[in-house]
Amino acid sequence: MLFAPDIITLPGPLYRQIDSLALSLLQPVQTFDFSVPALEPALVSADSVSWRLFKNPVSVFIGGVTAVLLEFAEPRVRDGVWQHSTFRSDPLTRLQRTGLAAMVTIYGPRSKAKAMIAGVVRRHERVAGQTSEGEPYHANDPVLLDWVQATAGFGFTEAYHAYVRELTAGERGSLFTEASPIARLYGAVGAPESQQELDALFESMQPRLVPSPIVFEFLDIMAQAPILPGPARPLQRILLKAAVEILPPWMRERLGLEAAWSLDPVERILVLGIAKAGERLVLPSLPAVQSCRRLGLSDTFLYQG
Repeated sequence: MLFAPDIITLPGPLYRQIDSLALSLLQPVQTFDFSVPALEPALVSADSVSWRLFKNPVSVFIGGVTAVLLEFAEPRVRDGVWQHSTFRSDPLTRLQRTGLAAMVTIYGPRSKAKAMIAGVVRRHERVAGQTSEGEPYHANDPVLLDWVQATAGFGFTEAYHAYVRELTAGERGSLFTEASPIARLYGAVGAPESQQELDALFESMQPRLVPSPIVFEFLDIMAQAPILPGPARPLQRILLKAAVEILPPWMRERLGLEAAWSLDPVERILVLGIAKAGERLVLPSLPAVQSCRRLGLSDTFLYQG
């Protein structure tokens, strides 16, 4: 079981402000109450490694960016997202929807999570076209779905491992086991189920992964979008650097994300401090906490060793 140090206690006004910020990142898109219906389990059990890993909003943000960078290296995934989303015109709403979908997948009551995933699969059925290089794509192509699932798992796992706490081989194995049935619901029937399979997929995909100006446009949008309050906005670029840093070195080189996207020593200390604080701060609005309440567990269930 993952270990978490003592819970952070903050002054009331600051605590409420941070909790309000966490809530605002989800609720403008869609109101979703993770605390009901009472006692309905999620797709993943509350004592899973996934529940403890996904509770950390800092590492989830970093890992999500890492996953997108890997996805955008694959032209069919890249253009499928870029040509069929509102990311350029309304990046915050797009981020909120994506973040909420991830939280519902892990923490939401099983019936609602399955319904949401089925809706995603239906919407993806309409996403088809040609890349800028003229190659056809379809969002529900199992090969592309496997890549998306693999990159998401890689991003979230490596972000937690690098900035929160090192994961054991057993914990990494549990994450693959927990993700597998969910991946199949999304249609990713060949998604990696072990570290060896993930390594093999990365190796086989290397010839297809290419640089693109869209990668830099994405990072610029993420740096400027109103994700954090104005005074804290510069932190977004630092978190983006943290996401770049956990890419495989060959991938960073191929995408052209090298020196300018490296954390300096002070930035690294800042990221580590924020990520570790995210492991110790119990916010009532977090899906993890709301879902513990749904199952009759204490708010601090996931924050104790």
